Order: sequence, then C-alpha cells, then structure tokens
Amino acid sequence: MRRLAALAPAEAPGKSEELLSDIISRRGSVGDMVATMAHSPALLQGYLDLSRAMKRVKLSRALSEKISLAVQEWIGCGSCLQAHTEAGRAAGLGETDIALARQGTSTDAREAALIAVAVRVLAEPASISDADVADLRAHGWSDRVIAEIVGLVTLNLLTGAFNLLAGLEPAEQTT
Repeated sequence: MRRLAALAPAEAPGKSEELLSDIISRRGSVGDMVATMAHSPALLQGYLDLSRAMKRVKLSRALSEKISLAVQEWIGCGSCLQAHTEAGRAAGLGETDIALARQGTSTDAREAALIAVAVRVLAEPASISDADVADLRAHGWSDRVIAEIVGLVTLNLLTGAFNLLAGLEPAEQTT
C-alpha cells in the first residue's frame, strides 16, 4: 500500500521542483520513486548525486546488477528486484545468473567472493575482517573496487528502504 504520494514538479518543495523539472526536460518524465523522493529536496539531491557517481564504478554493468540483485533480495524490495532483474537481462545476464545473484553468489568464484562481501556490507558490516579484504585482493579485486562496493550497497539500501517505507510496489508485469 502506498504511503507517500508521488509529486509533480509544481507540488514539490524548493529544490525538488527544480530537480524534477530538469529531469523531465531531459528525459520526458521521472520515475515513481524519484517523484516520491521529491518530498525531501535533500534526499532527492543525494540520491541523484550518488546514482550518477555509481555509474562510474570500475565493475561491469552485469556484475553491478548481480550485486544489486543480491542486496535487494536481502532488503526485500520487490520494485528494486524487478528493476534490477530487467537491467540484468539487458546487461546480458541469463536466468541462472539472476537466480544465483539473488542467492548471493555466482558460478564465477571471483564474482562470488565480491557478491558475498557486498551482502555482508549490508547485513553485518562489523563482521568484515582483514582476511576478507585480503581474500578479495587474492581474487584480483583492486582497492578501488573494494571501496566502490560500499557505494553500490549504499545506493541499493537507499532505494530499497525508501521504496519499502513509501509503499512503492512493483509495476504490473504484462506478458
């Protein structure tokens, strides 16, 4: 059940009106989540900035989507799972890849190590040890990628938690 309403630019407070109008002028529309985030100019600006920044991570789009699927499965946001499943398919993921990612793993041991740590960053960050970071490095992950995992997890927590709080539900699937 929806708890917060989506806002049109004219209904949005201050900076949110400007941000929504800018997105609409460039893309033609805004998504339901963005329009609902407009209740808080600070939240909307923060989401947009973090989202843009995370598009520059050193990971492939497919692996970023696997991480998002693993994290969103844990968070339980149906809207995000739907969006990342579609994005994963667009990035070349097959159904097995998607199913394994939702279980927090991959057929590739290197990817599985990174995905597992990403889920732990979300679920139990205090448990991450020197050995865990050393293991990621042994799998060939750079410190840049290791650091960027926190940003990807944070972005997913932001969107998933917001959607759940606001009561946003997945769009109806048509077949």
